[in-house]
Amino acid sequence: MEAEKELIFEKQMETPIQKSVEKVIDKIVTPINKIVEPVVTKSKIIGLTGGIGSGKTTVAKYLISKGIPVYISDVEAKKVMEFPEIISQIVQTFGNELITGDQTLDREKLAAIVFNAPEKLKQLNAIVHPAVKKHFDNWIATNQNHPILVKEAAILFESGSYKDCDKIITVSAPLELRIARVLKRDSTTREKVLQRINNQLSDEERIARSNFVIKNENFEDTKKQVDEIVNLLKNR
Repeated sequence: MEAEKELIFEKQMETPIQKSVEKVIDKIVTPINKIVEPVVTKSKIIGLTGGIGSGKTTVAKYLISKGIPVYISDVEAKKVMEFPEIISQIVQTFGNELITGDQTLDREKLAAIVFNAPEKLKQLNAIVHPAVKKHFDNWIATNQNHPILVKEAAILFESGSYKDCDKIITVSAPLELRIARVLKRDSTTREKVLQRINNQLSDEERIARSNFVIKNENFEDTKKQVDEIVNLLKNR
C-alpha cells in the first residue's frame, strides 16, 4: 500500500509541470499556426457577357478603371492559341497549311475552315477551351487578393464557363444600336452583322440566365448601373 501511495503522489506532482509545459508549447505553436494557415477570402467570380455590339467590352474597360481585374476571354484566347503546344494540336487536326511563312497560325484560314462547320468548330473548341480554362485558373490565382474578379466572354453560356461564375451580368442594347456600333467598328455589312447576331444566343436567353442586366444605350447611365451592381456585389 505504501508503494501504491508513493506512486500516486508522484503522478500528482507531475501534473502542474505538464500543464506548464503545455502552456509554453501553446504560446509557441499558436502563432506558428496563424502564419502557416492564414484565413483566405475567396474572390467572387463574376461573368460578363452580351451579344455582338452590346458594349460588353466598354463595360469591361470601365470595371478595369475602377480597379477590378477583368479577364477578356477573346484577347486571352488569342494568346493561348499562340502557345507552341496549342499550335501543334491545331495543325495536327486541321493541316500544315495553317502555318504561315513566319511559323505563326493563319487565323483567317482557320476561321474559314470552322465557319458554318459545327463538327470542325467542336474539334477546335476541344483543343482551345481546356487550355483557356487552365490559363484562366492561373489568372485567378494571380489575382486572388481582389474581392471581385470578372470574366468577360461573348460565349460564356455556350462554352460552359458560366459554371465557374458566382454571378452573371448580361449587357444588352437595342438591335439597331448594336448593328450601328458594329458597322462603325468593323469593315463589314449589315447582312453579315445580322448573321453573326443570329448565330449567337438571343438577349432574352442570356437575360433569363443572368443575375444582373445592364442596358447599355447611354454610357453615363451605363456607368451608374455598373456602380450599383459593383456595390451590391461588394456588400453581399
